[in-house]
Order: sequence, then structure tokens, then C-alpha cells
Amino acid sequence: MACRITELVLDCADPERLAAFWSGVLGYVEIGREDDGSIQIGPPGAGWGGPQPTLLLSPSGDPRRGKLPLHIDVNPTDRDQDAELERLLALGARPADVGQDDSVSWHVLADPEGNEFCLLRTRIQPL
Repeated sequence: MACRITELVLDCADPERLAAFWSGVLGYVEIGREDDGSIQIGPPGAGWGGPQPTLLLSPSGDPRRGKLPLHIDVNPTDRDQDAELERLLALGARPADVGQDDSVSWHVLADPEGNEFCLLRTRIQPL
């Protein structure tokens, strides 16, 4: 028997803002809210436990300290990397410097709260 990643939890100061950002990045929709202010987003029509993990944006008053040990990688599905980079920047992502140089094939970005993620080059098929 094996496990499967069903959700990724991201502590944040503003769950509404990050839910809107990540929904725009991934094409996700809101699938639930918790009494503590957490917002869960996921693929339309799939919900929690589907083939892709959901994101749970959880409110936290603790400021982030230092580089996260885990980050999200995304790949474009319907355009090339350059066009997808422009789309992500328009959604509110910003370039991030984690020590990479110009020889890497990916772009390091940060979401509106500064959480780093990478836009990879390879275009993949949507589910």
C-alpha cells in the first residue's frame, strides 16, 4: 500500500489573497472554507481527494522566517514558458533570487506573500 499527496497546506497572512492568486495560477476553484478562516482550493469538479492535490491556505499570525524547505514547481500546459511567465507576473508573482544564475531553465518566482515557486520550461498536458 502507498500514500498519495492529497493537499498541500500553506500558512499565510491573507488566505483570500493567496487563494485568488493560486486559483489563477493553477485554474483551481474554491472548494471549501473552515471556521478558522482557511480556504481550500482545487481542480474544478474534482474536489478533495481527486487526481491532483488541493491547496489549503491557512491563516497564520507567525511571520515566515527564512527560505521554505519545500516549494511548488509549476509547468505550463497551454502556452510556452515565456508566455506563462508573463501571465504569472500579471497575476501578482514577482521574480525571486535564491542564488540561481542565467544558465538555469526555470524561473524562480514568489507569490504575493513571498513564497518561492518555480516555473519550469517543459509544457505538459493538462489533466
